[in-house]
Amino acid sequence: MAMAWMWTAMVAISLLFALLNGTVTQVANAAMEGAQTAVTLSITLAGVICLWSGIMEVIRRGGLAAALSGLLQPILARLFPESKDNPDVMEPLSANVSANLLGLGNAATPLGIRAVQAMQRGRVATNDQCMLVVLNTASIQLIPATVAGVRAAAGAFSPFDILPAVWVTSIVSVAAGIVTARFLAKRRPL
Repeated sequence: MAMAWMWTAMVAISLLFALLNGTVTQVANAAMEGAQTAVTLSITLAGVICLWSGIMEVIRRGGLAAALSGLLQPILARLFPESKDNPDVMEPLSANVSANLLGLGNAATPLGIRAVQAMQRGRVATNDQCMLVVLNTASIQLIPATVAGVRAAAGAFSPFDILPAVWVTSIVSVAAGIVTARFLAKRRPL
């Protein structure tokens, strides 16, 4: 609800300044151009999401996602010590991390929700739930499909030329998040 009020206030302030400056026509043109760009971007992103969701389905059916999940199990067992022996948690958790690695946040979200629900104990977030939120927020992406789609829609000549920067920032942000979550987990009793 707060965001709705903020957007309304920004639009109202913009219109007020446009009236005061005599630039209502330019503001109206910019609004129409922005709406057109938003529709074009949405259609392009829908295509990119469909493409990568299809690729993820091929990867899943081909067994690569299961293999990646299997490779992640030892790492995830160390990151999620409270849940490591619970297959109802580890299966969607490893699939969630795998989908995030492949840059498929849309596919990862329902898997992450399922993992969090399986981790739930009481009304307070567990350390494992907090760690999952950290990993999903700072996710390491090998293939940033959505960002590349936005860059392609914006006319980038080579939308995937950002890969090295994405990899470095992803690794640094995940490492910082893991260290912080571990530090805070030791300071907070369950």
